Formats: sequence, structure tokens, C-alpha cells
Amino acid sequence: MKINQVDVLITSPGRNFVTLKITTDDGVVGYGDATLNGRELAVASYLRDHVSALLIGRDAHRIEDTWQYLYRGAYWRRGPVTMAALAAVDVALWDIKAKVAGLPLYQLLGGASRRGALAYGHASGFDTEALFDSIRAHLELGYRAIRVQTGVPGLESVYGVAASTKIGERYDYEPARRAALPTEEQWDTRSYLRHLPAVFEAVRNEFGPDLPLLHDGHHRMTPIQAAKLGKALEPYDLFWLEDCTPAENQEALRLVRQHTTTPLAIGEIFNTVFDYQTLITEQLIDYVRSAVTHTGGVSPMKKLFDFAAQYQIKSGVHGPTDISPVGMAAALHLDIAIHNFGIQEYMRQSPETLEVFRTSYTFEDGLLHPGETPGIGVEYDEDLAAKFPYEPAYLPVNRLLDGTVHDW
Repeated sequence: MKINQVDVLITSPGRNFVTLKITTDDGVVGYGDATLNGRELAVASYLRDHVSALLIGRDAHRIEDTWQYLYRGAYWRRGPVTMAALAAVDVALWDIKAKVAGLPLYQLLGGASRRGALAYGHASGFDTEALFDSIRAHLELGYRAIRVQTGVPGLESVYGVAASTKIGERYDYEPARRAALPTEEQWDTRSYLRHLPAVFEAVRNEFGPDLPLLHDGHHRMTPIQAAKLGKALEPYDLFWLEDCTPAENQEALRLVRQHTTTPLAIGEIFNTVFDYQTLITEQLIDYVRSAVTHTGGVSPMKKLFDFAAQYQIKSGVHGPTDISPVGMAAALHLDIAIHNFGIQEYMRQSPETLEVFRTSYTFEDGLLHPGETPGIGVEYDEDLAAKFPYEPAYLPVNRLLDGTVHDW
């Protein structure tokens, strides 16, 4: 079964998405997500100008060989643009293979290991009252695990917090603003470290000890600051503390691990297994946070999770709204199939997005399931997608109070 057409589709139903469409000579279509938030057109060009011609005439069933051909054959390896492009090809080919087999993808990955994938939602607020309201709203939607993000006294806006005193609106959907340049936010780590433990104490007092609570540090802390926070949060029994420090320096997590038993999740900005070698072999983390879309697709993610399983480390796949429904569906097939599943991030997409991307996955009683549709279970409405042209949009830049550009 040969590949005879490759199309790169760009749409923006509320936010920008890049989708790869691969068609075989007998008319089977597969879709892959190639969205890289704020750098979407770079991946689109990589696919259109460099990868597409290499796929024409190849056997669509040879997924592993095609992946290695594109990864090793280009000489320049890794990086977010390359790996997002590879992910799109990989997922599209798995979509085709599963459709030909007449099975949902998870059946080709070994079948189901669970009834559904536990999902967590994003609750946030600039003050305790708004945060509590957000938590209650997520519980009413059926979530059984909650990520808690909060405003910080003295800071006008904080990435990841849905309400901003500056703009006076909620942006739960995705804080990537349509503009020619990124917005800039201020940050003060000392204020954050003083404030956050009291927030979790209040949440526990209000919602009890049983609700799984998560928190994302967005890479803003040094290793010793992260260790301090992890230790301070131990009384509140977090499910995990995410991205507590920039983990490109993998050895830095040794210091964090020495000082706290709070579980650690790392990796949403990683894109290969090489980013995890020390973290996994030394058991410096508890959850792998990579996204299928940004880590080369289903094939390498399955290998990464199998590697992590040897060290009792579980999955926690990145699932914000800058992952398209195609990328989310691919993640859910892995979630259902692998043994060492931990939890799945799940931000609900906008109604316009779900009209362009028609999905088969479901969310019920706190659990996600990819559905039983052959393939990954997502179809793409090209006519409707064409009505939503690309617009530049960026996540914010973070600066310290003295103006220094900071991690986030």
C-alpha cells in the first residue's frame, strides 16, 4: 500500500493547528498532529518543503522504517520542529494501519489495559474564592483530579491562571494571544514560594484529603527553590509537582529528590528519550510528561513508556489545547494500552475546534476513552477548516521584576 499524496493543512478555529494528511493509493487517509505552539508555520514548512516528497511512493505499512528514515536520514536530529513533523507522519501512518485492520489503534498496541484514562482538569483563580469556584466547576464537569494554579500577590497576571486583573476576562481555553508579538508578564519567585503552601492548605481544608491535586511550576524555580517548595507541599499530598525547575540539566533533579518526597513530573518540553535518560535511570521523576505530538509520535512514545516502566515511572501525557484533537486521540490510545499509565491532562477544546476535528473519544466519570472507531478516531472537515485562516499567536514571555527574561 503506497503513499501517493501528502497534504499539510493549517486552520485556526480559536487557535492555530497544523495537521498532516497522508493518502494511500487505495484511498485510505491518515491524520497526524504537527502543531507547535507559536512556531506552527516552521513545522508546516518542514513537512511541506522537506518531508512530503520523501514519503511519496513509500509503503504506508512500514511505520518504523519510515520513522528511522526521516530521523536518521536527515543527519540533523531532534529538536521541536523535527520531532513534531515526525510525530505527524508517525501518527498518520498508525491511523492508516489501524483503519486497514478495521480496529481502533489501541488494539494494535496490545489492547486495553484499563476501562479508561483518569484525566485531570485545570482549575485556577487569582484569589481563593475564584479558585474554589473553578475547582467546583471542574468537579461538576466530571473531573476526578484537579490541577491547581493561583495568582500571586503583587503580580498583575500569571501564566496558567484563568482570570487576569489586567484584561478582566477568563481564558481557560488557551492563553496564547493573537498578536504580532508575545505579551510580557512579571514574575517573583520568592512571593510565589511564600504564597503557594497556604493556597494548598486552603484547598485541602475546603475539598478534603481524597481529591488528587496537581500543580505546575512552569520551570520557574532553581533546583534549591524547587526542593524547598516540594518539601513545603508535602503535608498536602500532591499527586505531582510538575516542571519544578528547567530539566535540561537532568542532574539538577538529584538535589530536588534529596529534599522532598512530593512526586515529580517532568518533560512536556522534551522531545526524545535522550532528554530523559538520567531522570529515568536514576528515578529522579515519577511521571513522564511528553506529548505524542512533540515527541515523534506513537512509536517512540511507546518505547519511552516501556523504558520508564522498568523504573516504576508512569505516564502523564501533556494534553493542553495546543495539542489538536488528533494528538489527543493518539495519546488516549497509548493511555489505554500501556501498563504504566498514570494520568492524562485534558483541557476541553473550543466548540469550533470540535467542529473541524470530529472526534470519537469520550469523557465520562472522570475517565477518557479513545472509542472504538477504526484508526485513531478523528476526522477532519477541510471545508470548514478553510474558514479559519492562520493568525499569529504567542504564549507570553516571562520577566523578573527587574526586567530579566526568566524561565516559564
